[in-house]
Amino acid sequence: MKKIPLYVGMLVFLLSLSISGCGGAKQVNAVSDDEKLAFAKTVGDTISIADEKTEYEILIIEPGFDFWLQSIAKPEGYYSQSFLENRNQLYVTEWNIRASQPFSYDPNLYELRIDYDPHIDYGYEVNYKLYNYFIYFQRKYNQRLGPFVPRI
Repeated sequence: MKKIPLYVGMLVFLLSLSISGCGGAKQVNAVSDDEKLAFAKTVGDTISIADEKTEYEILIIEPGFDFWLQSIAKPEGYYSQSFLENRNQLYVTEWNIRASQPFSYDPNLYELRIDYDPHIDYGYEVNYKLYNYFIYFQRKYNQRLGPFVPRI
């Protein structure tokens, strides 16, 4: 008689474990028509990401990014600098892992490492544009550089 409740208990436990393991599909944000327009651009944009107060600069040569930044991205001031720095650190870490593994990840997407030191204050503008480039990149190339859904 004591074996029946044990079997029922094990069955209930396994059933609840299998149900809890059936999470929903990964969340994907729909790409708007304006974003599709930005992604379809073929003329190269060159964006200089620099802070006049610092000597740091990043150049991004990506068709459509400037259009996307001006028309789709959240405006400057929307995010705090600490938010941008935290996200950039996560994205840069994953980017550099992928850039160092050209046989595992597309070397055409991850051509160069990004030298980003979390102990340096790059200023708001550098962090803002770098963060938005990561969002643009993830949405355009259907990549996931971190645990967060790349949303606008």
